[in-house]
Amino acid sequence: MSVERTTAAGGMETSYGFRKVGAGDKQSLVNDVFHKVANRYDLMNDLMSGGLHRLWKDAMVAWLNPPKRPGWKVLDVAGGTGDIAFRIIEASHRHAHATVLDINGSMLEVGRDRADKKGLSENTVFVEANAEALPFEDDSFDAYTIAFGIRNVPRIDVALSEAFRVLKRGGRFLCLEFSEVDMPLLDRVYEAWSFNAIPKIGKAVTGDGEPYSYLVESIRKFPNQQNFASMITRAGFDRVTFRNYSGGIAALHSGWKL
Repeated sequence: MSVERTTAAGGMETSYGFRKVGAGDKQSLVNDVFHKVANRYDLMNDLMSGGLHRLWKDAMVAWLNPPKRPGWKVLDVAGGTGDIAFRIIEASHRHAHATVLDINGSMLEVGRDRADKKGLSENTVFVEANAEALPFEDDSFDAYTIAFGIRNVPRIDVALSEAFRVLKRGGRFLCLEFSEVDMPLLDRVYEAWSFNAIPKIGKAVTGDGEPYSYLVESIRKFPNQQNFASMITRAGFDRVTFRNYSGGIAALHSGWKL
């Protein structure tokens, strides 16, 4: 299935998978998806990446390289279950403080439970809020991370501007997201797997395949690596680069507030 990707100019705000929705309608539809899959979040990513998301997340945290000293603060956006935040805290030898922000209360409930079980509650704060209107002062964080979440934000340009605003000078932006496969054979195999297998497996495992259909479609609509890098640059970031993983199935974008 060949699908035209959204360009750097926008279009995600009215794109719910392959459907066009009214301005302002996307967020509630996306919220409903994540209420449904919150307790199966890791399984969802396992289905969509063949389990590789765990390696990509580890690579993200390694590139971030959080310092092993007290006082360093990271904001992890759309990270309600704590998957990235907990990795960062452990990589800092439990010195880092993570604020986990998500618009979805169900995801945050999972994250709070996981933090308690891991003994990381003192290092972690969970905040229910919108990535497009962060409830923090300017220059508040040393790093901003978001993994597999920004394509679900209706106004990506606004979210990027907010990321720039809340970062301190010298702060780091890192975004891990499914992207455009750049290997001719792999792209066909991955596309066939995504559209044919993932929704069916999701339905078999969770009883509802619709959320998985949306998530697969949303990947195909998201800007490719170069277009997304351009969006990050326009938000004010410098030294914007990206790394492809698994032939471009995922890409990790980096930028600095200098």
